[in-house]
Amino acid sequence: MTEPTTASSATLADLATAEAAKGPPVPRRYAGINGIGVWTLYQREVRRFWKVGAQTVAAPVVTTLLYMLVFVVAFEGGRPPLHGTPFAEFVAPGLIMMAMLNNAFANSSSSLIQAKIMGTATDFLTPPLSPLELTIGFTLGAATRGLAVGLVTALCVLPFAQLEIQNIGLILWFGLCACLLMGMVGVLAGLWSEKFDQLSAVQNFLVMPLTFLSGAFYLVERLPEPFATFSRFNPFFYLIDGFRAGFIGHAESNLLIGGIAAGVLTLTLAVTCWAVFRSGWRLKS
Repeated sequence: MTEPTTASSATLADLATAEAAKGPPVPRRYAGINGIGVWTLYQREVRRFWKVGAQTVAAPVVTTLLYMLVFVVAFEGGRPPLHGTPFAEFVAPGLIMMAMLNNAFANSSSSLIQAKIMGTATDFLTPPLSPLELTIGFTLGAATRGLAVGLVTALCVLPFAQLEIQNIGLILWFGLCACLLMGMVGVLAGLWSEKFDQLSAVQNFLVMPLTFLSGAFYLVERLPEPFATFSRFNPFFYLIDGFRAGFIGHAESNLLIGGIAAGVLTLTLAVTCWAVFRSGWRLKS
């Protein structure tokens, strides 16, 4: 009766020795992009805002409709056309873009700062996700929220403004660049912030001023100096102007320059986010 037990113990000891010789387990490696990991992170980000859709999707739409009520209904007949475009049709694309910018930023920034404060950052740091894959997952999740809010907002403002698509390419390019760009700005803001007060400071002192000085409600050329010149260096101006041109067929800026600038800035922010994730700044330290 003792011989099988001794043999079994020897076998277990041999297995333990063999496992110890292999060394500690190493993360699973992928040749190229970890598609499953990126898709899972993306789904996590989308489900995160979709579960509270009344707050993340419906609330921005209500805010936009209130802007339309103030700027269009309250001043009906009191605002002349802008470059031949009725004021309602001029301001509606700017309001839609504002909602997209703010919500793309809010999605990635709030996700990261909540993970840091609640100690759940290991949920995406432990899996075999590279810095590039983290950048893709968080950015696409934020862009999805921005595009969803933009689509719903556009449908809701139709009773106030008869929007007509003049150039679908401009709408898609500037809309997508805006959501991706602000998603990555949100990533950087979420990584930099160590508490919600710091994140609110970025929103109140950077994002909001750039948004309101972007020509969303007015012609930039009518601003007094130095605000008119400042607006020409505001990336939001080119995003909103190009997006609006897709609906009304007229732009204040050079659309080619604006389109190239939007693409270059988006690529630059992507590289920056990759570098920050790679360093582990304020995530692993």
